Amino acid sequence: MLEKYLQDIGLSEKEAAVYIMLIQVDDASVIDIAKKTSINRTTVYIVLESLEKKGLVSETTLGKKTHYQADPPERLETYVQRQKVTLDEYSKRLVDVIPQIKSIQRETGVKPIVKLYEGKEGIISLNEELYENNDEGGTAYLLYSRDLLDSVFSEDDIGKYRKVRLQKGVKTKVFYNSTKEERPSDDTGERMKIDEKKYPITCDISVYKDRVRIGILGKKLSGIFIRSQDLADTLRSLFNFAFDSLKK
Repeated sequence: MLEKYLQDIGLSEKEAAVYIMLIQVDDASVIDIAKKTSINRTTVYIVLESLEKKGLVSETTLGKKTHYQADPPERLETYVQRQKVTLDEYSKRLVDVIPQIKSIQRETGVKPIVKLYEGKEGIISLNEELYENNDEGGTAYLLYSRDLLDSVFSEDDIGKYRKVRLQKGVKTKVFYNSTKEERPSDDTGERMKIDEKKYPITCDISVYKDRVRIGILGKKLSGIFIRSQDLADTLRSLFNFAFDSLKK
């Protein structure tokens, strides 16, 4: 149990074993430590060096031999405090580091993320993932059948994600079909109704930033979430091409 706690605060399995062994004796040689912990001597030297840097173990000389002893358990509190200060500093630096990492993401050829969802609840989870990041603004590209959406989801379900989108200041470009009334464009987005008989739609598709969400609303409800800048950019081009063509 003590070794598990030491591992939880940042020590490796071997570091915890060596520290627990040393705390039970006045001092020990590398040979003694290796025998009692079943860690080979070469590794023991590496572990001891690491524990010394952490301020948990010290060297002592007995005659011509070097022995090691555990520092008082109170040093663990100092070690944890240093860990906390270090993590706080890392946390502050994340504000600058995350944008830097994002800036090289495309250059390193990030593998697309693909997730599959089943059923109505799965599609709702997929909707949440589309806008879960801290991104704000921009344009979401949507394609859906209003009739199908109304048959699968409640007004609360549909309204919830529209509210999230509006709170984030995300505009929309929408293609939809419906046997009901038209939904004209307004200051929240541009909408175009297409013929439901000539161009039937059985999926609910959204493209936002580098995310593509596909809700399959046919006989078997399911969903696909894809995070890929290339795919998102390509689908945006298709949406814009269609919008530009219909405006002519």
